[in-house]
Amino acid sequence: MLISQINRYIRSVVVLFVAIAVILLTTSTAAAENALAITVYRDPSCSCCGGWINYLTIQGFQPKNVLTSDMNALKRQYGVPNDLVSCHTAVIDGYVIEGHVPADNIKRLLAEQPNVTGIAVPGMPIGTPGMESGDIREPFTVLSFDQQGNTEAFN
Repeated sequence: MLISQINRYIRSVVVLFVAIAVILLTTSTAAAENALAITVYRDPSCSCCGGWINYLTIQGFQPKNVLTSDMNALKRQYGVPNDLVSCHTAVIDGYVIEGHVPADNIKRLLAEQPNVTGIAVPGMPIGTPGMESGDIREPFTVLSFDQQGNTEAFN
């Protein structure tokens, strides 16, 4: 009788562990499916781009890191105006993201879907995602741009 009680207990524990495993697997699969796929093009020698990629991952994005040494040609290909250039260029759902743009701005762009080519944070302002330096934060504006190179404040 004691052996049958132990066997029932063991079966119950095994069933519980299997149920927990199924729940965890389902949850992690759903999270991966909800991640926002974004392709990030960057020069192999730039380290701050890796910081921005890590930041995006934490913010729910699924970045694909593409190393390229001809960033200028890539920026021309995607229509990034010269005065908005930064160190990396990303593409998500047909929009171009130039530089250290905060994740909430990218999510807003995707939600609102304005008629623009993309958004940018020109240069590499200290304090933007991937460019953190303690408590130092330089002011910056997220700009939108269109195919003609027209820009306006996005945030």
